[in-house]
Amino acid sequence: MTKPDISVLIVSFNTQARLRECLQALRAQTGGVRLEVVVVDNASRDGSADMVSREFPEVRLIRSAVNLGFGNGNNRALPEALGRYLVLLNSDALLPPDALAQALAHMEAAPDVGMGGGRLLAPDGGWQPSARRFPALLDEFLNLSGLAARFPQSRLFGRFDRTWADPDVAAEVDWVPGAFAIIRRDLIEQISFFDPRFFLYYEEVDLCRRIKAEGYAICYWPDLRISHIGGESSKTLEGMSFSSKGAQLTLWRMRSQALYYRKWHGRLAAWLVKALEQGWHRLRAWRNRRRDAGKAAESQAIIRLWDQAWRDTQGGAVSPPQPW
Repeated sequence: MTKPDISVLIVSFNTQARLRECLQALRAQTGGVRLEVVVVDNASRDGSADMVSREFPEVRLIRSAVNLGFGNGNNRALPEALGRYLVLLNSDALLPPDALAQALAHMEAAPDVGMGGGRLLAPDGGWQPSARRFPALLDEFLNLSGLAARFPQSRLFGRFDRTWADPDVAAEVDWVPGAFAIIRRDLIEQISFFDPRFFLYYEEVDLCRRIKAEGYAICYWPDLRISHIGGESSKTLEGMSFSSKGAQLTLWRMRSQALYYRKWHGRLAAWLVKALEQGWHRLRAWRNRRRDAGKAAESQAIIRLWDQAWRDTQGGAVSPPQPW
């Protein structure tokens, strides 16, 4: 039996309608790529797994009794995948018919590339961050202060999301989002897949750091154009505190942020990230204490959440029991 060229790994959580569209787009792939699809259903409550079983019998379906998160969901899929390359794909992302053939051609032509990503586009065709720098304290300040958003064309202020760069130009970058990425299977077998401590957020950043540490490049290829909604799974969760930038679960982000900085930069750096955001929101709460009670309360909540995340992770040293 000939092995597939590509194993597409999809971790799904309560996104039945989007997942159906995603799988339909995979059925329409052209270019003669030998393809298999593995879907890990993270204990969805919306009938996603039954839909896959009923409508897409060619898909290898793994039903998880608990929410494994993104990284561990992909870790669960890995033993089932047979492809020479792995493609990470969000259930709310749609690939054009030639995307996988193009991605495969890029990887075959560049043996020094360990992982590659494409150009993520909002449903209306608008830009989404598709290639980024590894996070640093300066980036945290630029994002918190609003300078990154105010001066996106600046190489300094727009450095984290590379908003200054021409999105039509391919580039070697630090990391690409896990909404769509193609990775060498033999490399993953060498360095292992996702760090299981990251339940959600920062898992692909950590993976890209390990790939680059092995001497491989991370590339952004703009000819791979992927329609991506983003945040669909997070929207189905209730009772959590969300950041102001979409559907990012603030507490989970803080936990992973502490884990990441502690792992790659040490305890002091992890503490400084916490202190920076808390300090910023203390100033914001003080400034808004009389003119905007809602904003002041939001800042106070973020300060408390950071204290909780710090306790939960013991200063970035451990991951709390999962699922978070």
